[in-house]
Amino acid sequence: MILPYHYKSFAFPLFFAVLGLNAIGLMAVYSASNQDMAIVGRQMVGACIGFSAMAVLCLLPHQKILRYAVPIFAACCVLLLLVDVYGKIVGGAKRWIVLPGIGQVQPSEFAKIGIVIFAAWLLGKNREEINQPRFLLIFAALFAIPLSLIFSEPDLSTTIVVTIAIAAMLFVAGLSYRWIGLAFGIGIPVALISAVLLRNGMIPFLEDYQVRRIQAFLHPSQYADANWQQNNSIMAIGSGQLFGKGLNNNTLASVKSGNFLAEEQTDFIFAVIGEELGFLGCLLVIALYAVVVYQCFYIAGKCKSTEGRVLCTGIGALIAFQGFSNIAVATGIFPNTGLTLPFVSYGVSSLLSFYSGIGLVLNVGLQRTDHLVRDYGFPENNSGRGTLRR
Repeated sequence: MILPYHYKSFAFPLFFAVLGLNAIGLMAVYSASNQDMAIVGRQMVGACIGFSAMAVLCLLPHQKILRYAVPIFAACCVLLLLVDVYGKIVGGAKRWIVLPGIGQVQPSEFAKIGIVIFAAWLLGKNREEINQPRFLLIFAALFAIPLSLIFSEPDLSTTIVVTIAIAAMLFVAGLSYRWIGLAFGIGIPVALISAVLLRNGMIPFLEDYQVRRIQAFLHPSQYADANWQQNNSIMAIGSGQLFGKGLNNNTLASVKSGNFLAEEQTDFIFAVIGEELGFLGCLLVIALYAVVVYQCFYIAGKCKSTEGRVLCTGIGALIAFQGFSNIAVATGIFPNTGLTLPFVSYGVSSLLSFYSGIGLVLNVGLQRTDHLVRDYGFPENNSGRGTLRR
């Protein structure tokens, strides 16, 4: 049976922008790994599996996925708990587990999408109670579970990215401006106090290396050794000039041949792109991300149901902030965070996660008929908006 989707409404710009980013990523990983075919092969397998997942989720009604939001959320929490108990330590962080027959995976990457799915289901189911204090307390308590597990790995950057995505979903679902004002009223003084405490090394819940990275960003002259990767990244991007040095450049002055970066195929893949493809290559990557994020939000704006609208917003916010953060680190705008560049950096878990998210967004975009929304158990929100803000 062919579902009665509006196939003419298929988001081709989103589809091709994602493929373009992944293609650039494969070329950059091939170069950054010094043509290590084992790494490139794993990335290609991840891209193929991710593409297949996107194709399936594109055609599978997202309402069916949302019906299983609770077990998906529970599974994410269990996997994150397994990381805490049985996780593999790499580079001082415990973020990976080894699953029999599958290999090494990073549960926090899958948890991003699982959390967005659960948030979309929960906000859609309770759209009339979103501004009730009782609901917001329960909402915060539920999401504190996976966020605290991610934070304890430690993975502060992913915790922040997911938190921002959840906040964006709450806003689109109709969170009152009174609650938003209250959040800013509390958050700004807390941030200022934290900055003062951080400057004096008095924040106990941050790891020493996290404090050092932030202090190195705030006081670069005092922590020159902690900034060497970002400084080299900026120099690499600048050295590419307009057209770059060419793919697979192997001169001793390159970031990969000279060993100037420790994570050039993951965290600092943008430096490789800047050096080898130049300013135009960087501009192309940023333009493709702009298309992806715009399309996610555009589809969200056209969606008639709260669930679909909030789901697309969450995926778009994840990609937008994580992509921006990675590029900001590579260019010295943010302190070093350790986030991958979506669809570009090496990492099979990351590829599978984001491809799955895009599949869900594409499915929302295909559903332009009222009976599809009705038949799968989510009544149309005629206003096209979330709960009315007051």
